[in-house]
Amino acid sequence: MSGEDRNLPDETGDAFQADRTRTSSDDAALWRRFRGIAGEDAKVSALQKLKLTGHGPDTFSLHLENLLPPDDRRGDALMRDIWRIGQQRIVLQPGQSPWSIEMPSRHFADRVHRFGWLADLMAQGPEGTAKAVALTDDWVAKFGKFHGFAWRLEPTASRCWNWLRCGPALLEAGDDAVRHARIDALARQLRYIQETIGSAHDPKSRWLGAVVLVAKALCLRAGAGLGDALERLEAETTAQILPDGGHVSRSPAHVLSSLIHLQTLARAIAAAGRPVPDWMEKWIPRMGAMLAFFQTADGALNTFNDGDESRAEVINAALARLPAPPRKFMFAPKSGFQKVEKGSIRLVLDCGEAPPRPFGDHARAGALSFELSDGPARIITSCGYSPEVNVDWQAAVRRTSAHSTLIIAGRDSASFELNDATRLRALIGPEGIAAKRLEEAAEIWLDAQHAGYKAAYGLLHRRRIFISGEGDRLTGEDSLVRPVAQAEAEEKKHIPFEIRFHLHPTVTAMMGKDAIRLMLDNGHVWRFRTSHEGARLEKTVYLARGIVEQPEQIVLSGFADPNGDGSQPPNCVRWAFIRES
Repeated sequence: MSGEDRNLPDETGDAFQADRTRTSSDDAALWRRFRGIAGEDAKVSALQKLKLTGHGPDTFSLHLENLLPPDDRRGDALMRDIWRIGQQRIVLQPGQSPWSIEMPSRHFADRVHRFGWLADLMAQGPEGTAKAVALTDDWVAKFGKFHGFAWRLEPTASRCWNWLRCGPALLEAGDDAVRHARIDALARQLRYIQETIGSAHDPKSRWLGAVVLVAKALCLRAGAGLGDALERLEAETTAQILPDGGHVSRSPAHVLSSLIHLQTLARAIAAAGRPVPDWMEKWIPRMGAMLAFFQTADGALNTFNDGDESRAEVINAALARLPAPPRKFMFAPKSGFQKVEKGSIRLVLDCGEAPPRPFGDHARAGALSFELSDGPARIITSCGYSPEVNVDWQAAVRRTSAHSTLIIAGRDSASFELNDATRLRALIGPEGIAAKRLEEAAEIWLDAQHAGYKAAYGLLHRRRIFISGEGDRLTGEDSLVRPVAQAEAEEKKHIPFEIRFHLHPTVTAMMGKDAIRLMLDNGHVWRFRTSHEGARLEKTVYLARGIVEQPEQIVLSGFADPNGDGSQPPNCVRWAFIRES
């Protein structure tokens, strides 16, 4: 995004303002605005409180296998009492818990209460395990009965899952009194999930809730209630996983997390001596194939929609546990992505519309944007996303200007409309998005368009991409076309547009006389050339590695003829990325 786009109307204010300068009331307002109903404190009736009382089982019937490789960097920082979430950081005294002090923001507190850090701390050896157990027991003492903020459905389900995947080293540790207190708190939270999941509107809450209820039946109830729990999870899988294996949100990172959930449960079901459901055996290979589709040569993921790069070792672990090597394909029709691989070049084009509500509540208006890499070196990306960075940043990068595509007059290519059920702004459109592919000899063409600007400006955006030879040249053309069947525009004033190419933080860009040189971290050098006058470099942001980085972007600006046919300037802009020999 440019400096102007960072101050986005109806989205966010000056997001570069350090979080520590915000007042608690500012933080609360941002939280309400960008988390909607899912961010509201949980409430329980007197009857529900009665149902939450009681004790858990004396022991576990099964423990989950943790399939996630640990994040040693985070684990090491936690051993030194450094807690970092996105741009925010606290340093504690030895033996101090993060909830014993005022945390920097609601977002920070939300991430801490999910316990996603727990397994990383336990992986630091006996000392890390002891520290993790002590922190968990301290949380149980303070929040184990009920707490409005900490017991919201999604973080509660996430916390239960993170406890369960730590197994006996966490759940069976200590003397009988502390062990039973821990099990009682876990069982109480699982009963709360069982009571509230039926009224949840948020897809993430419904998915995580369904996952942990299957784990509850296996781990705490020796299989009692497993049939109903599996039926609920199957319904969520049918609703949230597309026939090609993609997630309905169109997020690569959601494919990864959902696949790991199903793989973990399938192994637990088999360990319990029960048959793995047919529907799991059907979906796991499809999701694995889609995960492989989105895996880049550096081992991480493309960052479309609300997905980050993720860790390569996690992706590889999920792929290694597939029953067979993943099927390879270049077009995901239901998910709406085209992929081109030529030599060391890899390009993925977003040619899908927004998912239906409520799955569009976090979708992004990036129609016809693409990500480009040369081997393990990323070149073109978007502003990315990370659940670690604060919520206003997560909202800001949903805009079209945060993607490597064309934008007219600063307007988004799709519309954001309030979803009354969640109080979030759901993405709608764009209309008329389509793409076709032609492969002939050593040449590959992608030809895509959308009508997201037709209603406001009478123009279609068409993007054509051509890759030839050994993948050392990518040629593109963006055009704005007035359909032949549409009457001539009465307003003859030219319309401003911009084409943006967001560079990955590992790229160093230098302006030249006739080209922009791009130096990659694998040692390769590319040149960006265009027939369009006025190409420039601007600062942008990148979130997909868990912090807010400030790389550069290439920007082409112009003014389009409202009646142009897209065959020539100013309504046709040609550009190319050429690898230097």
